[in-house]
Amino acid sequence: MEAFLGANRLNWDDRAALHSTDRTGSYHIEAVLAGGSNLYELETREVGDIVGKDIVHLQCHIGLDTISLKNLGAGSVTGLDFSPTAIAAARDFAAKAGTDVRFVEAPLFEAVEALGRTFDVAYVTWGSVNWLDDVFRWARVVADLLRPGGRLYMAEGHPLMFQCDRKAAALELKHDWRTPIARPLTWNEELTYTGDDRILKHPRYYEWIHPISDVVNALISAGLTLDFLNEHDTVSWQHFSFAMRAGKDMYALPNNSPKIPMAYSIGATKRSVGKVPYLVAPKAIESH
Repeated sequence: MEAFLGANRLNWDDRAALHSTDRTGSYHIEAVLAGGSNLYELETREVGDIVGKDIVHLQCHIGLDTISLKNLGAGSVTGLDFSPTAIAAARDFAAKAGTDVRFVEAPLFEAVEALGRTFDVAYVTWGSVNWLDDVFRWARVVADLLRPGGRLYMAEGHPLMFQCDRKAAALELKHDWRTPIARPLTWNEELTYTGDDRILKHPRYYEWIHPISDVVNALISAGLTLDFLNEHDTVSWQHFSFAMRAGKDMYALPNNSPKIPMAYSIGATKRSVGKVPYLVAPKAIESH
């Protein structure tokens, strides 16, 4: 497993170097540094009241969303990522913005020990659990980072979208609905998703498709109560070459294509201490 995650870290080091010097405008760097936000309308609408809240942004990449949360009125904000290149860029952006945001370099599964505190809100968006081999372990990390009554907000690409062949000219199922931990999807792609034409030095990376049922059951098993589960017909990147712009910075399938959900979002709250989860996920699923 370390080989997969190590390859992913090298890939994300490369991406962080490109994204932190973004030539495409995808990350809205200047707007964020000037006190604005690069969060999508979907996230801004669904995340709820964050004013004065202590927030942890997991898998924060180069930290621009993290800084945006602070700009939107959050109290303390902490970003965590496993890429040293990303964290260095995030700290540089925070310094340039003159904002008090903490960034910590650590793998997601070591977040509890690395951060050493709990939070009101865990923020997890766009390209998160597909990079992790075990969503049940991920959910336990999220739960351990939240105070009783603390909330998770998550927005992610839909697993059905990930099952489709993203290089095909039309919707076409290609991958199984659940990826075994030991047999991840393997990719070799020299370009990143922003449209930047600079080449990645480490093009190989690995991903896992996790059914929404696994994600939900993992959160319930970890002690969270589901507040909402929404599916969306747009996603925040051009996953398919034939996807079309849909509003500001989102993409949807064209009118002549069958429609599938492209993204989903979850709100969940950590139950008070002493309450017993009503569902425990079977070990067969957890260790799949």
